Amino acid sequence: MMKQTPIDNKAVKEAIDSMHLPDFSKATIREIVTVSHLIEAKTGDKFVHMEMGVPGLPPESIGVKAEIEALKNGVAAKYPPLQGVEALKKETVRFVKAFINTDVNSECCVPTSGSMQGTFASFLVSGQSDPNKNTVLFIDPGFPVQKDQLKVLGMKYESFDMYSYRGEQLLEKLESYLKKGNICDIVYSNPNNPSWVCLTDNELRGIGRLATQYDAIVMEDLAYFGMDFRKDLSKPFESPYQPSVSHYTDNYILFISGSKAFSYAGQRIGMSVISEKLYHRSYEALKERYTIGEFGNIFVNRVLYTLSSGTAHSAQCALAAMFKAACDGQYNFLEAVHEYGRRAEKLKKIFCNNGFYIVYDNDMGENIGNGFYFTVGYPGLSGGQLMTELLFYGVSAIALDTTGSKQQGIRVCTSFIEDNQYEIFEQRMKVFHSNHPE
Repeated sequence: MMKQTPIDNKAVKEAIDSMHLPDFSKATIREIVTVSHLIEAKTGDKFVHMEMGVPGLPPESIGVKAEIEALKNGVAAKYPPLQGVEALKKETVRFVKAFINTDVNSECCVPTSGSMQGTFASFLVSGQSDPNKNTVLFIDPGFPVQKDQLKVLGMKYESFDMYSYRGEQLLEKLESYLKKGNICDIVYSNPNNPSWVCLTDNELRGIGRLATQYDAIVMEDLAYFGMDFRKDLSKPFESPYQPSVSHYTDNYILFISGSKAFSYAGQRIGMSVISEKLYHRSYEALKERYTIGEFGNIFVNRVLYTLSSGTAHSAQCALAAMFKAACDGQYNFLEAVHEYGRRAEKLKKIFCNNGFYIVYDNDMGENIGNGFYFTVGYPGLSGGQLMTELLFYGVSAIALDTTGSKQQGIRVCTSFIEDNQYEIFEQRMKVFHSNHPE
């Protein structure tokens, strides 16, 4: 006998079948969004959307005002300089010093059309720098689209799930890959998407040491900059700072996004901050291909030039204004995004009260912090099964295995949760729990 579920069974099955996917359990973020919207349109029932990592807060007004002013001043008619407008480069130097406590050179701070373009360009240049190093190593779980970028580029990658590897074990595992001699890049996000694990200073010190020893570039994705709310990282030029590998190696690129911490995703603006040593490092393989061998020169004047011919002029002005206000102590950019932590706390409680468990629950002896993402599982169900089953209860999320995780469960994003949804979500999870006795 069919179990009673909050959403019409037939409508859910028809929506899933309409995607013609060979294995729906491996559906991508966008495919889950499409299915959930099809079901909503068919049934009129509103979903609790947990699949998309899109900011759910208004954009920072400081950026909006600065961008409007820049447009009024005519920047839309002018190509932006490839290397970035001087004001943004200057304020990026201050921002990195104020909140990471790392000294960087303004020449090496390059705006891109979101961190997505920054990682794509970085993969491309690093993958061409040394013919012997043709493989990217991901410390997973991570952002699935970065692996898609490598597929587009035709590059190889390897990965491992950090779930069972923390502290010295993480470094031992990392070195086991680096010893092969084929790793060009080490990639991770910190805080981590989706587990919200935060690498410690000791772990980052070890990663930096190994990157130097084995001549690999660390790509540190800081999309959720400062959002480990277990400590206050919001005060400029004061400890504690956002942990970063930039303290421990010259082989790094930091990706600082305007999307999440500043809720400025729509304008596609981010900064790629390249160490001065790497920026000016010359590679023979690059010289043979481009006649110039300098990493940063290729990054800006060959790759970004051919990809987009620069980054939107007005968006650069917006980010410069937000960086400046944050550094001047006039704007606490982390205050608003604390809302994600509050949402996570409420959602975790509802999940755990109804038979679910937190998958990545331990962060070097501490409980995982509350933030933009967290992960949950349910006894007896694989991640794909849980993702599919939740559609019948009006909840959409992605399975963890699409993030490179080896654990069973789903990724929960807090950004789209509205205040009036907690009650309906709790009711649906109670029905789910009654239909799935442990």
